[in-house]
Amino acid sequence: MTVALLLLLVALLGAPLFAVIMASALLGFHFAEIELSVVAIEFYRLAEMPVLLAIPLFTFAGYLLSESRAPRRLVRITRALLGWMPGGLAVVALVACAFFTAFTGASGVTIVALGALLYPALREAGFRDNFNLGLITTSGSLGVLFAPSLPLILYAVIAQQLAVGTPVSVDEMFLAGILPGLLMLAVLAAWSLWVNRGQPLIPFDAGEAWAALREAKWEIPLPFLVLGGIYSGYFAVSEAAAVTALYVLVVEVFIYREVGLRQLPRVMRESMVLVGAILVILGASLASTNYLIDAEVPTRLFETIKSYISDPLTFLILLNVFLLVLGTMLDIFSALVIMVPLLLPIALGYGIDPVHLGIIFLANMQIGYFTPPVGMNLFIASYRFKKPVMQLYRATLPFFFLLLITVLVITYWPALSLRLIGR
Repeated sequence: MTVALLLLLVALLGAPLFAVIMASALLGFHFAEIELSVVAIEFYRLAEMPVLLAIPLFTFAGYLLSESRAPRRLVRITRALLGWMPGGLAVVALVACAFFTAFTGASGVTIVALGALLYPALREAGFRDNFNLGLITTSGSLGVLFAPSLPLILYAVIAQQLAVGTPVSVDEMFLAGILPGLLMLAVLAAWSLWVNRGQPLIPFDAGEAWAALREAKWEIPLPFLVLGGIYSGYFAVSEAAAVTALYVLVVEVFIYREVGLRQLPRVMRESMVLVGAILVILGASLASTNYLIDAEVPTRLFETIKSYISDPLTFLILLNVFLLVLGTMLDIFSALVIMVPLLLPIALGYGIDPVHLGIIFLANMQIGYFTPPVGMNLFIASYRFKKPVMQLYRATLPFFFLLLITVLVITYWPALSLRLIGR
């Protein structure tokens, strides 16, 4: 207990997360009189996991896209195709942000990159300021459930390493996230159209639509290349990541020439800093997870919870509350590597499918990004748009409650997540 309190204190004082996790694993193995070399073995196991190759490759591709004018082309093409609807520009913002977050894997990047385009455009179109702020802050995290989102890949990797219950693959997580993600998009789109139904329409311009399509002709095939390659069986996930990275590199550097060769080392460095952080935390977490399993911590935790909660429905609602709070305090990658090893065995004890649990986990975490009072996206948006954070709290509340309802639907309707994978 003393050691646990000491580690908690060190974490609160600002020690790196991987160091705290690693220290807990080393101390646990030491007190259990187990060779500490098992920690190094866990890191070596990372090198033997082919699917992990996808993380640095997809991350690099996402960073390249954010450095180019791809966000501007994405906004133009969606506006040309959807702008004719009442409140259509709001739907444009939702679709553009969801797509961009799916490829970059970082909601903060979406707010910074697309916010500069969407916020002035929404304001000039006559949308209320609080609506604009709430929409962009909220939609910055919507793409987490869409392939090739890094959190989907990471959850599958962690679940595979735990080797409990039904095996979870990256392909299954990609498919499982489609319907829940579309539900969230549809609910916010319907709300946006309803509250802005009095907005003047922008007539559809076939010439502008064709010009936008021509301008983005090299980027339009990208999602079809990635997802089509995976689900047709031509590519494994890691191979699809390699094709994506090469394709984006050729398009943005050599065809559009918007990212210079001199900028490439900086983009590589910045993207790999994120990847390095994820892999170090993951390696430390796998070592810690092994200790927890050896010490039967998940089993004892399940037995304790089971003595108070026997109903799976009650467990799920408490899980939602816990994950919402967790999402305000930890970034999604840290939350995955810390909590999934503990929660997955417990959820299996209540008969919850591991793929369904992953979608519940990620849906809650993406809402946690803008849950008051300390959701990360609230502060990023406050800094980006130079608005008081209290205004961001008020602006995001309608979107928060709408997405909370969708999370409850996702939680209590497992078929929504499992239908496409045949479970």
